[in-house]
Amino acid sequence: MNPDLSKLQPYPFEKLAKLKGEVTPPADLEHIALSIGEPKHPAPEFVLDTLRTELQRVENYPTTKGLPELNSTIASWLERRFSLANVDPVSQVIPVNGTREAIFAFTQAVVNRCQYRPLVVSPNPFYQIYEGAAYLSGAEPHFLPCLEENGFNPDYDAVPEEIWHRCQMLFVCTPGNPTGSTLKLEDFKKLIDLADQYDFVLASDECYSEIYVDGADAPMGLLEACEQLGRKDFKRCVVFHSLSKRSNLPGLRSGFIAGDEDLLKPFLLYRTYHGCAMPVHTQLASIAAWSDEQHVIKNRQEYTQKFSSVLDILSPVLDVKQTEASFYLWPKTPINEETFAQQLFAQQNVTVLPGSYLSRTVDDINPGSNRIRMALVAPTAECTEAALRIRSFIESL
Repeated sequence: MNPDLSKLQPYPFEKLAKLKGEVTPPADLEHIALSIGEPKHPAPEFVLDTLRTELQRVENYPTTKGLPELNSTIASWLERRFSLANVDPVSQVIPVNGTREAIFAFTQAVVNRCQYRPLVVSPNPFYQIYEGAAYLSGAEPHFLPCLEENGFNPDYDAVPEEIWHRCQMLFVCTPGNPTGSTLKLEDFKKLIDLADQYDFVLASDECYSEIYVDGADAPMGLLEACEQLGRKDFKRCVVFHSLSKRSNLPGLRSGFIAGDEDLLKPFLLYRTYHGCAMPVHTQLASIAAWSDEQHVIKNRQEYTQKFSSVLDILSPVLDVKQTEASFYLWPKTPINEETFAQQLFAQQNVTVLPGSYLSRTVDDINPGSNRIRMALVAPTAECTEAALRIRSFIESL
């Protein structure tokens, strides 16, 4: 077996299951899960209708490149959403089976394991696929702490030059998971300049880009920054997007990668051998989803309502703030985060995720220490009930 498999750590939810297994929750309280970032809003009915209508397309092999109609729909969405002048659907867009699959596969295609000690640089805390993809590509992950004093974004100015020399790919996640932080034009400019100087790929995970406070400015994306900086070929830059959060379709496994055609062309070759073409009926349903914004606006309004309700309840007793985007809260805990999560479950039957499970300890610092991630994905009434239980738990400490 590949020896790098031994470097993979248990997924956060495996650790959480073990932690919860040590206690028994009260039987008279219904369980409320705020731990997994799986949207619970209903899937758009018109997308389901398309799936039903086109189900016979399982008789057809899909192409790895994707249907021209889907690629064109994605390119048009990118142009509308991020004010891009021209996205070539043929050379700058590839449909993928969700961002997890694409992030992992793209890393395998990008990393040159023959170079000296290659690095994949990642925020910390982070989406665990970044780490696993790095190890199995033959690289090492290098983590940059996302601390409150830096707006929960890495301090890129503090990164040693030796790290940039070894960096082959830099992951950014904007809006961030779990912090909800976003990158601005000046941040993207700095990172693009670094990518040019040290010749690495800049990969932006933007799957939460459509979840932000209703009425606020939409988060900026990497390709949008490229456009504003005159980098219209998106050199060294790619973005990942998904229908999972935007359209409440996590089980559809549908998203895309877009950006620099010089990166996407060899990645398409890789995918041809990888065997991960999106089924035709899924592609047709995806066209319907990417073509409609009304369900996305409604989705955003529901999350905004939940944030308002939960924050009103918790702010008096917990150090918690509205995040810039995403559907997460990233509050400080008054006690150790594992103890907090375990005892909250034991006393109130509410599940949250210890922040340290999403982070790695580097130089004796774990950015997730004394923090929890709360995913406001349940219906508003459940989120409000969970907040009331959390408040009661905190007041009992």
